[in-house]
Amino acid sequence: MVARAYSMGTYGMDAFPVEVETDLSSGLPSFEVVGLPDTAVKESRDRVRAAMKNCGFDFPLKRIVINLAPADKRKEGPIYDLPLLVSLLKSSEQLDSPTSDAVFLGELSLGGAVRPVRGVLPMAVKAKEAGFHRLFVPAGNAAEAAAVKGLKVYPVENVTQLMEHLTGKELIPQAKHKFQTGERDPLLDFADVKGQVVAKRALEIAASGSHSVIMIGPPGSGKSMLAKRLPSILPDMTFQEALEVTMIHSVAGNLPSGSSLLSSRPFRSPHHTISTAGLSGGGTSPRPGEISLAHNGVLFLDELPEFPRPAMEALRQPMEDGKVTISRVHGNATFPCKFMVVAAMNPCPCGYFGHPTRPCTCQPYAVERYLSRISGPLLDRLDLHVEAAPVEVTQLASKKKGESSASIRKRVNAARQRQVERYAGMGWTCNAEIPSAKLHEFCPITMEAEMMLKTAFEQFGFSARSYDRILRVARTIADLESCDAISTDHLMEALQFRTLDRKFWGSLR
Repeated sequence: MVARAYSMGTYGMDAFPVEVETDLSSGLPSFEVVGLPDTAVKESRDRVRAAMKNCGFDFPLKRIVINLAPADKRKEGPIYDLPLLVSLLKSSEQLDSPTSDAVFLGELSLGGAVRPVRGVLPMAVKAKEAGFHRLFVPAGNAAEAAAVKGLKVYPVENVTQLMEHLTGKELIPQAKHKFQTGERDPLLDFADVKGQVVAKRALEIAASGSHSVIMIGPPGSGKSMLAKRLPSILPDMTFQEALEVTMIHSVAGNLPSGSSLLSSRPFRSPHHTISTAGLSGGGTSPRPGEISLAHNGVLFLDELPEFPRPAMEALRQPMEDGKVTISRVHGNATFPCKFMVVAAMNPCPCGYFGHPTRPCTCQPYAVERYLSRISGPLLDRLDLHVEAAPVEVTQLASKKKGESSASIRKRVNAARQRQVERYAGMGWTCNAEIPSAKLHEFCPITMEAEMMLKTAFEQFGFSARSYDRILRVARTIADLESCDAISTDHLMEALQFRTLDRKFWGSLR
C-alpha cells in the first residue's frame, strides 16, 4: 500500500513542496529513503523507528521504501522526520485520517518529542501559496509560522499529541500571532553621548534615509559608541519588513525557539577576521551571510581597513543591487540585503594622523598604505563621510544631557513616513534606494542649489555616483525639515559630508 504525506524543503530563501510517498511490500525487512536525501535525512530512519516504538505504535517489519518527491531536488536536514512518521503510519494502516491539505515539519527525538527546525517561515509562506490549509510544526516554531495569514498553524509537542489531533480525540489549539514593534535598549541612548554634534547629526540623516556612513577619527573619540546607539533611532519596521528579516534569520537558524517575527531592526557587527563567504553568504547549501542578516538594518564594520580586501570589495555589488546571488553546483540562491553600512576607522595605524594635539608617529608611506586599503569604488558608495573629532575634557565633564534617542527617533519616523508615502507603489521605500533615472523627478532642486552643486562638482571632481548620492542625502535632509524641494542649505549640509575623502585620501589620488 502506498501512502502520502506532505512536507516542504528549502534551497536558499526558496521553498518547495515535498511529497513523502511510502510503500510497504513483502520481503526481507529494510528501510530505504530515496529522492536525493542528505545524511541527516537518511538518519531519519533510526529516529522514526525509535519514536514509533516508544509512542506505542508497531513498526512494520516489511520492505519499506520512502520517496521524497521531486526526486531531482536535494533534501536536507531532520525536518522530514515528522512527515516520514505520518506517511509510515498511514501506509501501515495505523492512522486513517485525511492529510492531503496538511504539511508536516519537525525533527523527532527518540522518545517522540518534536524539536524545532530552521526555515519554517519561508516554508509556511510557500505552503500557503501551494494551496495547503493546515501546517503542523514544532511548538518552538509555531509563533513564526503563525505570521502567515490564511494558514492554520498547529504547534506540536510530541507524536502522541499529533495523533490525538488527527484522530479527533483532542484537538490542538491553533497558534495565534500578534505583531508588536520592538523594544529599544534604554542603556544605549544618544542622551549619554558627549560632544560629537556633527556625527550625531550624520547618523540622524543616515537613519532617516537609510544611508551608509563612514566615521574617521582617533581612538577613543566615540565612533563605536555612536554606531551602537544607531539602532535606538532607527524607524520602526513595517510588518512586511519584519517578515523579510525573520525569513532570513529563520533560514540561517538564528531564531530562538518560540520567537515570533523579529520586530527590531538587525544590527550586525562581524569581526574584521571574517571571510568573504561569511560576509556575503555561501556554503554547499547556500546560507545567508552577514550582509543578508543585516537586511533592513545595520551592518557595522569596526576597524574597516583591517577587513580582508576581498571581503570589503564583496560589499560593492550588494550595496548597489540590494541582493546577493550565491552560485553553486546544485543551483543559485538569491538573498535580499538592503542594509546600511556603518564603518569606523582610524586615519592611520597609530590613529593620530590629523589630530589637533597629539603627533602622528607613522611614516607618510605607512599612512598612505593604511588609507589605500579602502578602495575608491567602496568609498564612493558610502553616502556620508564623518570626522569624529576628539572630545574636549570640558564636554566629557559636563553633566548636561544631550538630546535623547526618543526625540531624534520622532523626527526620523516623520521623515521616513514622508518617503513611504512619496514612493508608494514604486518598489522602494527610502531615499537611499531612489534609482538614478528617477532622481530628477523625486529630488526637485532650486536654481541656486543647482548652481552650487555644479560648482562643487567641478571643484572637487566628484564622480557620477557621488553626484547621485549627494542628491539623495540632500533629499533626506529636506525631508527632515518637511520641505518639498532641495534648497542651498540642504545641499550645503550634504556636501560637507562628502569632503573628508579629500582631506584624508586626497594625497592618494
